[in-house]
Amino acid sequence: MSPRPLACVMYTGGKDSCYSLHWTIYHGIDVACLLSLRPSGWESTLLHYPGIELVKLHSKALGIPLEYAVVEDSSVESEAEALSRLFSIARERYGASLVVSGALRSDYQRLFFSALAWRERLAVLAPLWMRNQEEYMRSLVREGFRVLVLSVQAYGLPGWLPGRILDEELVEEIIRRARRYGFNPAFEGGEAETLVLDAPLFKYRLRVEGRREKLGPDHYAYIVENAWLEEKTG
Repeated sequence: MSPRPLACVMYTGGKDSCYSLHWTIYHGIDVACLLSLRPSGWESTLLHYPGIELVKLHSKALGIPLEYAVVEDSSVESEAEALSRLFSIARERYGASLVVSGALRSDYQRLFFSALAWRERLAVLAPLWMRNQEEYMRSLVREGFRVLVLSVQAYGLPGWLPGRILDEELVEEIIRRARRYGFNPAFEGGEAETLVLDAPLFKYRLRVEGRREKLGPDHYAYIVENAWLEEKTG
């Protein structure tokens, strides 16, 4: 009998990577570590970056080790080099043979990550790939994920949305607006960014304090000023 695969998960603290992590574990695959990259500035070609510094709290909440690297600039080359190093660490230090990605519909992102993983002799699993976007958003709430909207930057997404936690009513409002204005309801095109505050496998929940700011036309953000973990009771 071949051994069960051991996975590393590309993790940002947002809804897609967190959901993919849960899917992986619930389908019987052990997760050895989380892999996170932090761009040094506020721009990234490939990566979700708002709230990325909070993945260290997620690592503790999940009880899963984190390998974390800062990318010196926002070029594709620098991000690729840093990610390759993390893949190598996952394989050599943790024995991972599989990398899990939260890609939804971006062929460029999926193929880019796959090429880097192949170079490091890692297979790639993308549990959310081509999933129905509207049903996925509904399932997040239904399955117990508490998802905070960190930022919006698309015409049709309201400035009051950052700082709000997704619930059934809010998800339906986003879906209605997506159909009307043409943006992706799951924010795959960068229309919004999220942070998971609690999820089924979290041993602690994340609490945050912050403020909402307007950063530009149709661009609003919830700036996290304080974050901590608290025990889950009941």
